[in-house]
Amino acid sequence: MDNDLPLNIVKGLTGVIHAFYLNDEVMEILRDEESRVVKGTMDIGVINEGFNAALTREKVICIVKDKRFRPPPLPTVILRGDDGAVLGEEVFPWTMHEYEGREDLIWMGDGFVVFPHVAVRGGEKFVMPPIPFVELHEGNGCYDVISCSPAPTSDLKIKNYYGLVDDPKLATILVAYDLS
Repeated sequence: MDNDLPLNIVKGLTGVIHAFYLNDEVMEILRDEESRVVKGTMDIGVINEGFNAALTREKVICIVKDKRFRPPPLPTVILRGDDGAVLGEEVFPWTMHEYEGREDLIWMGDGFVVFPHVAVRGGEKFVMPPIPFVELHEGNGCYDVISCSPAPTSDLKIKNYYGLVDDPKLATILVAYDLS
């Protein structure tokens, strides 16, 4: 085993199938791909703030994970107005009770709610925010740590670049951090 503590921590997490650093060439391919992802469901704009934040960090670890990997601590998709108002958000099975019986929202499938009465100035877009990744922190030499999900097309580009199987049961997460 090598002496790379952050990578070894990530490799040791339940549900991690592969974990490796992304090189500059792959990051440039992903930057290009993510810039092309501008429309989502219902032709609403998309911005991957998490990926944009990852671009500013010194190190980026790619995790290929299965369903055993822990869930994210916060919603990974938010419908936000141009003025910052939250118009909708992802709902997890363990947070559904917070929304059940409410009449001020509309369920869009089992995993997303929309708040139709929230006033918004300007347009709206789906935002994938940077998500905390608590396993890496200052105590193990990692600063300004974030995680994010790349777009499905970026996920495929990562798997193709590294010769990994495109299994729909496996997903990628990027974990980015600075060294100081």
